[in-house]
Amino acid sequence: MSLDKKFNEYFTALDRAGNKDRCFLCRRSAAEVKAFFGFHEDGTPIDAERYGLEDVVLEPKIDIMSYKGTRPVCAVCQLNFDTIFLAPNGKAVLAKLLRELEQDREGLWSEGDGNP
Repeated sequence: MSLDKKFNEYFTALDRAGNKDRCFLCRRSAAEVKAFFGFHEDGTPIDAERYGLEDVVLEPKIDIMSYKGTRPVCAVCQLNFDTIFLAPNGKAVLAKLLRELEQDREGLWSEGDGNP
């Protein structure tokens, strides 16, 4: 993919997301996603010496944020959704959760839990 096309996809996705370069679901930035997977922003591993890692670098071509969908989504959320969808009744559980979030929000919180 040409660099121009990649930039266009990125900026178009930012427009769709209200100019926020964060995951639409969890709100992590690209740097926070890399840290979640154990890498510094430049792609080098965190605590490489501690774990005996040598020559391990997160390749620049590996995307940790997807900008091609309706909204930007990070690799962490994609993994979470993969886990849900692979569960025997994952889609049903997710559908139930979405219904609860939409229709019974107050019922999800105990008193004193800091309900927003």
